[in-house]
Amino acid sequence: MPRVVVFDEFGGPEVLHIVDEPVVEPAAGEVRVRVEASAVNPLDSMIRAGTSPAPVPLPHARLGVEATGVIDAVGDGVTAVRAGDPVIITAIPDSWVRGSHADYTTVPASTVVPRPAGLDVAEAAASWVGFSTAYGALVEEGRLRRGQRVLISGASGAVGRAAIQIAGELGAVPIAITRRSAKAGELRAAGAAEVIATDRDEVADAVRRLTDGAGVDLVLDLVRGPGQGELVAATRPGGKVVAAGFLDPRPAPDSADGSVEVVDYYGFGRLSDPAVVARMAASLNAGVSRGKLRPAIDTVVPLDDIVAAHRRFEAGAHGGRKIVVMH
Repeated sequence: MPRVVVFDEFGGPEVLHIVDEPVVEPAAGEVRVRVEASAVNPLDSMIRAGTSPAPVPLPHARLGVEATGVIDAVGDGVTAVRAGDPVIITAIPDSWVRGSHADYTTVPASTVVPRPAGLDVAEAAASWVGFSTAYGALVEEGRLRRGQRVLISGASGAVGRAAIQIAGELGAVPIAITRRSAKAGELRAAGAAEVIATDRDEVADAVRRLTDGAGVDLVLDLVRGPGQGELVAATRPGGKVVAAGFLDPRPAPDSADGSVEVVDYYGFGRLSDPAVVARMAASLNAGVSRGKLRPAIDTVVPLDDIVAAHRRFEAGAHGGRKIVVMH
């Protein structure tokens, strides 16, 4: 019988366990996906721990917001995809009901896109959250253009690495921020034009030095918290800071610089717009086909080792790369 990862109480990875459940028939407008691989994301950790913004009903909550697989069945009225199509699931906002850490999940047909031919199963499972968040924040919200300089905090994570690649693909100049100077070579290899390591540099001073005092045009803030003030100080007048991450739960300071716009970006909100999803999918397909966009994968584990996968994530042993779970 198909396997499903569930948890009955909030807590660490040890609350996860696998149960057997029958498959569910897709309702009108839905598809059933035979999941081939899923990925572990920060939101999964928050949901499991009980710290996510949305309330999660217990017991028997599912988990997993990102996956790839093959359409197994379609509900009434679904014509855009058919059984046998390989797809990426673009969003599971109610993952505690439809979570992707399972052999099968049933989702609205509007939440799947064709899997890029240039990605293997593990890469496809690890692609959407990072690249769609980075694309949405940089392009849809930030309007990043060729030649502009973009500062990326939390650049060592999956979204940060994706943002470096997307910025480079657009012809912009990505400047990465990391906490450790030992990461500099790795981030340059990923496509960063410059790297600012906070264990040796002050962000605003380093940006002024790198931009001849002008500041950057756009900031992608994947950390938030008190450090956002430095990012604002590093932005040119008329520039923008797009806050799209939650790595630091402490409140960000109110900006005293009215010449810099600070906006919040929430990926699930944009993923409800089919036109935006189509642009994201087109960007991912084009970048993959040109060999410019590739997720960084840490390790691949079987679904039966889901607790170990989440423990590795909690320990930070993945180094910002994706942990992929094969089904």
